[in-house]
Amino acid sequence: MTKPRVLVTGGYGFLGQAIVQRLLAREWQVRILARRPSSQLSHPLLEFCPGDISDAATVEAAVKDCDHVIHVAAKAGVWGPASEYEKINVVGTKNLLAASERARVQTFVHTSTPSVVFNGEAFRGADESLPYGKNWLGAYAETKARAEQAVLAAAKPDFRVCALRPHLIWGPGDPHIFPRILNRARQGRLRIIGHGLNLVDVTHVDTAAAAHLQALDALLAQRANGKAYFISQGHPVLLWDFINVLLKGAGLPPVTKRISLSAAYTIASGLETAWSLLRLRHEPPMTRFVAVELAKDHWFNVQAAQRDLGLRPAHETWSALESLAASLRVK
Repeated sequence: MTKPRVLVTGGYGFLGQAIVQRLLAREWQVRILARRPSSQLSHPLLEFCPGDISDAATVEAAVKDCDHVIHVAAKAGVWGPASEYEKINVVGTKNLLAASERARVQTFVHTSTPSVVFNGEAFRGADESLPYGKNWLGAYAETKARAEQAVLAAAKPDFRVCALRPHLIWGPGDPHIFPRILNRARQGRLRIIGHGLNLVDVTHVDTAAAAHLQALDALLAQRANGKAYFISQGHPVLLWDFINVLLKGAGLPPVTKRISLSAAYTIASGLETAWSLLRLRHEPPMTRFVAVELAKDHWFNVQAAQRDLGLRPAHETWSALESLAASLRVK
């Protein structure tokens, strides 16, 4: 019996690799669409398709003969030309949806983000009834919201789709969140923004990866079609306690210096203005979006994902964090 073939966009990224490894463990055929190949993943059932999701012809070829699509690729970050976010996050997603429908793909799982509901306010146990955001402080959240809306609008009985919103993905091999925190701490530039007691959701990469396969299975079982789900470990953490456990494990002192949200926001506004005038492409040391995210509560109700997908944490949060942190200690 022929094994299903799954196209994974961004399959060589942090989350993408974790998803691909789980698909290969099922002995499913996997095709990765990415700009460049990687030697980190090699398997007889793995196929690489070079290209950019903003190119319709490339996407058409990548989707051919696939049964399922897991769309992870995105333009992330909080700084850069809006046109780049538009091209990858919106145009790329729409290309993939159109090609998938023409190829008679059965299921389409889209990696979204809680940032699609960003409105500058705190979230405490909010669920998927939240409206899409407003008062965007960057192109990432806005374009991801439009991409998610396009995905959910494409749902049909014979083309089943859902969107997952994992919050703050971390774990072994994280190239994004933890390295930036550690780098700033080593430079003495890390500050607590606000009162320092804000609760946030976090998601271990293994939890997030498993959720994508659970979503695919749910769609095959006639559940979850046309729906979006918040994804996390299921228990929010005090953000700055979480960061300080990381710092301690890495052999660094805890962050204790503080700055108010209003001050951080004002500084970030000035930096963004200067960066725009100078047309600098690298991210400023602080942005308004990051200032708000680091200062306010951001945790969500994941009961819908637990009920419909079988979401559960792959590891206990604090023990996994301490184990990872110890591996980062400077020798």
